[in-house]
Amino acid sequence: MVDFEIRPSGQPVPEARRKAILAAPGFGRTFTDHMVTLRWCADRGWHDGRVEPYGPFLLDPATAVFHYGQECFEGMKAYRQASGAVGLFRPEENAARFNRSADRVGMPPLPEETFVHALELLVGQDSAWVPDTIGTSLYLRPFMIATEPALGFTLPSDSYLFCVIASPVTAAFDAGTAPRSLTVWLSEDYTRAAPGGTGAAKTGGNYAAAFKATQQAVANGCDQVVWLDALEHLWVEEMGGMNLFFVYAPEGDGRPRIVTPPLTGTLLPGVTRDSLLTLAPQLGLAAEERRISVDQWRQQCASGEITEVFACGTAAVISPVGAVRSAAGDWPVGDGRPGPVTLRLREELLGIQHGNRPDPFSWVRKAC
Repeated sequence: MVDFEIRPSGQPVPEARRKAILAAPGFGRTFTDHMVTLRWCADRGWHDGRVEPYGPFLLDPATAVFHYGQECFEGMKAYRQASGAVGLFRPEENAARFNRSADRVGMPPLPEETFVHALELLVGQDSAWVPDTIGTSLYLRPFMIATEPALGFTLPSDSYLFCVIASPVTAAFDAGTAPRSLTVWLSEDYTRAAPGGTGAAKTGGNYAAAFKATQQAVANGCDQVVWLDALEHLWVEEMGGMNLFFVYAPEGDGRPRIVTPPLTGTLLPGVTRDSLLTLAPQLGLAAEERRISVDQWRQQCASGEITEVFACGTAAVISPVGAVRSAAGDWPVGDGRPGPVTLRLREELLGIQHGNRPDPFSWVRKAC
């Protein structure tokens, strides 16, 4: 285990100001008093671990991350429990995905126990920043950047900086205490990821490449973009930075069914996605992974086979989709409002995360 030096901030945010922020935190705009830093180089491995005051980095203009985009990151949350403790939701899964992303862009692995320990140290140091109402949380952003100051691009950097920062947040797309239905735009001009690319990695280039399509979605009165496959532009993949689920009306067994596109290497394997596939059968829902085409989505909404659609991810938790727009035409999803399956899954997942529901899978790890 890497050792971390604790250097408390001499100028923490005053308590009154912090409480005002926690009352209406928004998303990702305000950060806690501290951050974690850890460095790597070929001859020393991981070293110089610190919990230190939140602040800027000093980087050479030639630093590799600026020119070649060699970086990866994670998104996860710490939740105030009903007991008053603070829990991390499935941090080991984020640690494993972080290393898969790092490997894809040629970066060194970080031992999973060190990754989780860094999170626990920061949450423990800044536990006063964890809000306590359902739907709010402390968003954690671990990331790693290439720090070699050189413009050679044939080999990856020879040094790296790992960092964790934290921000109190509400769920993205929430309207007050409830999720609002989203209108989504089918992107037929742009592609998020292709087979053999970096679609399964959580790396910044994927998000930078998405901004143009997102601007197009907003210009068409939509909240988010839905990505289609790169080869045929026929199969639904994911929505923005979130995974999609389709809710089907009960069939012979009397159970509603949730269906999500399979992981093909072009989709991000979401921790929330995996959690819902595991949780759904416990709630009497069938769950499966299979491909869904745009035509199937449109026709099955019209026939009533698809009754609800929702997106899921760490930031959004579970967000209902109420309507779809495309260059070829628009169609509603159900009655356009959040459906009962969507709301039940959301309530159950948030209940587990906040300690108000049983945690049969031991997903929540006590941080402090």
